[in-house]
Amino acid sequence: MAQTNPTLKQFRYLVALADQKHFRHAAESCGVSQPTLSVQIQILEDVLGTRLVERARGTVNLTPTGREIVERARQILLETQAISDFAAMAEHGLAGTIRLGVKATLGPYLLPRVVAALHREHPDVKLYIREGVPNKLEDELSTGLHDLILAQLPVHKSDFVVQRLFREPLFLAVSSDHALARKSDVSVRDLKGLPVLSLAPDYHLHDQVHALCEDYGADLIRDYEGTSLDALRQMVSMNMGTTFLPSLYAQSEVSNLGDVVTLPVRDRSVSRSIGLVWRKGAGKSATYADLASFIKNIVGKDFENLIPE
Repeated sequence: MAQTNPTLKQFRYLVALADQKHFRHAAESCGVSQPTLSVQIQILEDVLGTRLVERARGTVNLTPTGREIVERARQILLETQAISDFAAMAEHGLAGTIRLGVKATLGPYLLPRVVAALHREHPDVKLYIREGVPNKLEDELSTGLHDLILAQLPVHKSDFVVQRLFREPLFLAVSSDHALARKSDVSVRDLKGLPVLSLAPDYHLHDQVHALCEDYGADLIRDYEGTSLDALRQMVSMNMGTTFLPSLYAQSEVSNLGDVVTLPVRDRSVSRSIGLVWRKGAGKSATYADLASFIKNIVGKDFENLIPE
């Protein structure tokens, strides 16, 4: 009997081809041979009665119709996975594999204690942790690369669920021979005219530091935008400027080195808000909410500098 409707398998192959832009790589990601994937894409085109893929030597491009169908197929696959996840959650509760997207400025300093406690108390939960570029995490969540993400708030997409976790103070970091290094804390008045380094605009922390500079008259240095918190710390240690560092990073990487001093801002709560974010309608929504509560509990017990929300 001739096939009359597309299959989920064919949709999965098409989405993989769109993501990989290469037939062999797409086939490998799906665990099938290249001829198998190629044949199924051809059958899908025949069933739908339209061309989806432009085939050329060494390149794969989707037709305009193909691009639209890929996005619809992606949503169908996500909804199908949500049904399976919901059934598993109803049967087993806080269990299974969860793909968590994190940013490099947060994950390495928060997650070790969370993962250790999770393994101890909920051994059936497996966290597959993937660091991503901060400004791409939300898009990667939308496309299903992650099940949920640890994100700096606010997150503005209406199709996401946001569970606030905690606020993380930001400390002013200065070189150990800077005039402010002798203080135990600083006032917002001390920030006026202060040269401040920041991460590149790809990081949400850049926007926050930029806003702080505008609010308090500090001078944002644009010639030396860091690509990591370590790079910022090293530039500060050479007295190339000051910066704002998250408290988890400062506690882990700064306090024992002696070349940089971190100072709280005493007359203003300078912090970033962190939350757990997942797609609306996700089958494991109850599990993700339980995980958010679990993380908040760990934060309250093990991280005295963080402020649970």
